[in-house]
Amino acid sequence: QVQLVESGGGLVQAGGSLRLSCAASGRTFSGLAMGWFRQAPGKEREFVTAISRSGGNTYYADSVKGRFTISRDNAKNTVYLQMNSLKPEDTAVYYCAAALGYGLGYVPSLQYVYDYWGQGTQVTVSS
Repeated sequence: QVQLVESGGGLVQAGGSLRLSCAASGRTFSGLAMGWFRQAPGKEREFVTAISRSGGNTYYADSVKGRFTISRDNAKNTVYLQMNSLKPEDTAVYYCAAALGYGLGYVPSLQYVYDYWGQGTQVTVSS
């Protein structure tokens, strides 16, 4: 089992920044590909970004490319999501997810390949 705990959400004005963290426990962190997803009110959960086990490969949704950055610290068992130039449409519950059993460089973007999910953290961007 893997436990994922997100933190860092909150209320921010448009144009501002937030950094989300996701702490993992229960399994060797370097064995997990990690991703961030989000769900806005009335919408389906969508992919935001993901990072490979090694940290060498990343992938972003077009809607956040150039504004968000995913990173990981395998020594701290933590993945981060730095969000800059936030927009009201970024308002959502953000979820951290972990995928087990993939190669070092693989970056999964599909929800169904993720095995474990955090409880989510709310991000609200005011205009």
